[in-house]
Amino acid sequence: MTEKAVLAGGCFWGMQDLIRKRPGVVSTRVGYTGGDVENATYRNHGTHAEAIEIEFDPATVSYRDLLEFFFQIHDPSTKNRQGNDVGMSYRSAIYYADDEQRRVAEDTIADVDASGLWPGKVVTEVEPAGAFWEAEPEHQDYLERIPWGYTCHFARPGWVLPRRSESVAS
Repeated sequence: MTEKAVLAGGCFWGMQDLIRKRPGVVSTRVGYTGGDVENATYRNHGTHAEAIEIEFDPATVSYRDLLEFFFQIHDPSTKNRQGNDVGMSYRSAIYYADDEQRRVAEDTIADVDASGLWPGKVVTEVEPAGAFWEAEPEHQDYLERIPWGYTCHFARPGWVLPRRSESVAS
């Protein structure tokens, strides 16, 4: 049985390109969530964030593992910004499906803050998952089709998130 995760960390192209390659990720799609517009589109997505919906096999990759990778590939300490992309669309957010995902998200954020791996405190929003409006076909799998296309996401070699000794997960 698979589970879903919904994450926003700046431009959805780069997030999708890196996350889809992770072991245990079954499928991904990019879209808009967390905002105020019904049937959101690229040209009209109001206060929605660009996000990625991830279907994953929890027997292969845990939700925590996905979140650790998410925090490695984008800067969660910049409000409404990733790289050259600025605005609410590019905010960092975790949209949880249930109380367990919320708990894991909050615990992971506490570990990121305690780690000092980023220059500032985490500004990632943690909100319940709502409607997810799938982005237009030209935005799906964008960097597979246009490998030289724009991205501000990258895996940071040697980046490992330590766990706090006083973790709520223990």
